[in-house]
Amino acid sequence: MDRTQILLVFVPLFLFVSDLYNLFAPPPPKPGKHHHHHHHHPPSKSQSAIQQPSIEFPTQKASGVGAIGYGNTVSIDFCASCSYRGTAVTMKNMLETQFPGINVVLANYPPPFPKRVLSKLVPVAQIGVMSIILAGEHIFPRLGYAVPPQWYYSLRANKFGTISSTWLLGNFLQSFLQSSGAFEVYCNGELVFSKLKQGRFPGEIELKDLVAQRVASSRVVDGLAGGHWS
Repeated sequence: MDRTQILLVFVPLFLFVSDLYNLFAPPPPKPGKHHHHHHHHPPSKSQSAIQQPSIEFPTQKASGVGAIGYGNTVSIDFCASCSYRGTAVTMKNMLETQFPGINVVLANYPPPFPKRVLSKLVPVAQIGVMSIILAGEHIFPRLGYAVPPQWYYSLRANKFGTISSTWLLGNFLQSFLQSSGAFEVYCNGELVFSKLKQGRFPGEIELKDLVAQRVASSRVVDGLAGGHWS
């Protein structure tokens, strides 16, 4: 076996093992709500002299209290394997600009459970096919076959092409099974837009109006509750 054949065998195997490790590795923990703690340091005499005209409302400017989006949370659950992250980040930046103080959370929307199970089985099938191609003469006798079947010799006749095709087709199938095609937007826990239902992405103006309606209604409810308890 020359160097070219070694590269054709071991490079796909190395990439396959890395994909297998990333598939079964535990997902990173979801980021919780961040509480910003402001540490107030006593200003020096020179700083207090310079900043004296702008200390009229320091608490409101630092914490964002009174901003139109303060106290509201928008969750954008998107298909990470569908390359929707760029669209989600664009919508996040737009919402944070239009609604100062709003909390926008991005998260992956997983596929249905049957597709997740099948995606776990694809690497197992890839390993099985590659193992049979590379060591079929030792595997079939242990399974009770005195002579390997004819299809084994057909695959082994072009084993490097078979291994490459198995790796590429398996990765394509795994990517398809891991995709959900979702782009779901929630505002304060309520679904305001669903790509799974409407079959399209929301426009920036459309999403801004949908979130504005929820933010306005939440401010009205908070105002009524505050007036009731007062």
